[in-house]
Amino acid sequence: MVARRPDKTAGASWSIEDIPYDGLEHERVRDDRQLFYIVASASFIESASDIYTDNLVAFFHDDAEIVTWLKQHWEIEELQHGAALKRYVQTAWPDFDWEAAYRTFLAEYLPFCVVDRLAGTRALEMAARCVVETGTAAFYRMLSELTEEPVLRGLAARISADEVRHYKHFYRGFRRYRALEQPSRMAVLRTLWSRSAEIESEDALSAYKAIFLGLNPGAAFQRSDYEAYRAASLTLAKQHMPHEMAVKMLLKPLELHAMVGRAVVPAATSASRFFLQRYSAHV
Repeated sequence: MVARRPDKTAGASWSIEDIPYDGLEHERVRDDRQLFYIVASASFIESASDIYTDNLVAFFHDDAEIVTWLKQHWEIEELQHGAALKRYVQTAWPDFDWEAAYRTFLAEYLPFCVVDRLAGTRALEMAARCVVETGTAAFYRMLSELTEEPVLRGLAARISADEVRHYKHFYRGFRRYRALEQPSRMAVLRTLWSRSAEIESEDALSAYKAIFLGLNPGAAFQRSDYEAYRAASLTLAKQHMPHEMAVKMLLKPLELHAMVGRAVVPAATSASRFFLQRYSAHV
């Protein structure tokens, strides 16, 4: 499968042409293997956004407002993220065969990306999407702060801002469907927690494995290599993840009274650390 070509869409604040790839400071990233895996994995997962979009379009098939936004805005912007990260990888690490490794990733990951894995109702799926957008927004904020390479720092900051905007759109969709379906707060909480717990999913492992095999043709993939990568990612997450930002985003679908919200912040902060540390190995 070849990812669709992303173009700048209405409401988008930037395009790939705005990224100064020719100013990339190669010496800052050339030998950073952990960063390479992180950015290449993110480029694979973002480049598969058309698959995720198709699943959501099928789930919300008779909601013209949501389907239009998914197809004309969200998918295009997510694919732009993938294309921009792909170009960064190809510029920073030109010896890596991105196309071949991406084909390997898709072949292994596609069977896991199905509509049946979405939440049970539309309101709950919108809540679940809020979790995912929280993770991506926080992840790219982390990436923009931990890297000293200015092109990647700027690119990650742009993507993080997009993901915050996407979160707000899914949250509005959640509120609309919550009014129609009336899910209990406990049902929403269970969805938020279960989607958080599922963050370490097949796409992370499939992306890492495809990159590993691309770098080491003929070598046998060892799960221990992936576990070492995850451990290093967790260390970065502990140091750089924006926990306060994530707490506010994760709590919002619960629509707690302000006083109650303040009371649960310590527990929520602990939960967000768990969530974000797991998410750091997701891409």
